[in-house]
Amino acid sequence: MKIAYIAAGAGGMYCGSCIHDNTLAAALIKKGHEVALIPTYTPIRTDETNVSIQKIFYGGINVFLEEKFDWFRRLPPVLDWLFNHPTLLNWVSRFGSSTNAKDLGALTVSVLRGEHGHQQRELAKLAHWLKRDYQPEIVQLTNSMFAGMARMIKKELGVPVLCAMQGEDIFLKDLLEPYKSRALELLRERAQEIDGFIATSDYYASFMADYIQVPREKIHVVRLGINLRGHGTTPKEKKQHNPFAVGYLARICPEKGLHLLVDAVHLLAQKLGSAAIKLKVAGYLGQRDRKYFQAIKSTVQSLGLDAIFEYAGEIDRDQKIDFINGLDVLSVPTTYKEPKGLFVLEALANAVPVVQPRHGAFPEIIEATGGGILVEPHSPDAIAEAIYSLITDPERCTKMGRQGQEVVHRQFSDDFMAEATLQVYQQYL
Repeated sequence: MKIAYIAAGAGGMYCGSCIHDNTLAAALIKKGHEVALIPTYTPIRTDETNVSIQKIFYGGINVFLEEKFDWFRRLPPVLDWLFNHPTLLNWVSRFGSSTNAKDLGALTVSVLRGEHGHQQRELAKLAHWLKRDYQPEIVQLTNSMFAGMARMIKKELGVPVLCAMQGEDIFLKDLLEPYKSRALELLRERAQEIDGFIATSDYYASFMADYIQVPREKIHVVRLGINLRGHGTTPKEKKQHNPFAVGYLARICPEKGLHLLVDAVHLLAQKLGSAAIKLKVAGYLGQRDRKYFQAIKSTVQSLGLDAIFEYAGEIDRDQKIDFINGLDVLSVPTTYKEPKGLFVLEALANAVPVVQPRHGAFPEIIEATGGGILVEPHSPDAIAEAIYSLITDPERCTKMGRQGQEVVHRQFSDDFMAEATLQVYQQYL
């Protein structure tokens, strides 16, 4: 099968959607299919071997300038190549929060307008390349914010266009008015032109069916899968660390809930003594969230937790696996309803149980794996109570981690995800 997978770079940060898209494309290629993983906006950054093509469409600089200046939309093509150069796009992305929804209202609306938006030249170039140079049998969009592409791609190529769903509502809710309402209106209109959708959880499939007003039967659920290479190489029967290590592995930002976990660990330190517990944190920290992290560090200091708080910074794949294996439990208490949750699978793949809020996709993952505890959202007390139950019952902690590991290695691999995705594709060919 010849597949064009249109992905989106995230301005130089490790992004769950980028990692998911790259993992899926690599697994499809491994199964003998031809896949063009096509970056848009900026190059894709992943902590595994990057299988994306070198060419970038909808380059972030061009897209931004086309939105701002009418004269830029008429510049000669040679300048497109210059502004789309991966090195330049990576360099520019270091100086701004290019994925911050609060700054991108007009641009979001314009991209959703597709051939009628200010980026119509970018869409025409993409459709032309797909038709002339690649000629896929099927096209998949990384998320429905690209729904504006479907009409022209289908017209030019005459092939099915499918679309993943990966947290679009989270982005849209942060848009300012009037862009928020207009973007949702356009999304609902353009979603009707998509042949089928793929969501990573039943929760998100049902939510998005209502949110963008498409029939639920048009949305197929394909569970997340991860590349298991290197995961789970340590013995399944792991003894608890001393002190007990609580971990957080995600982007450092308010919506991921690190502040809630800090408060929970403070409660545990009061109950058990600070010598009995450790909080280990790792993840990307962007410019716009530095004030938030500084406030976290101030809180840690004021609570007297300096000695038990460790921040490992942004880590690569091997460092991530080592980090997880240094934990007794992982908790990323998101304040929003997470549609994916790759970090849960990564922890469980290494027999580390999780404590997660009872919302979004987490209940489905925990039910399927048996590898964690669900707690009341937004509650440090509930998080602390759940972690305390694992500290005081090491056998249960070990059993929970081992059970989650066995299920993830059996049912949540990249190969499993690729096979399920192919079954969806076959329905449209």
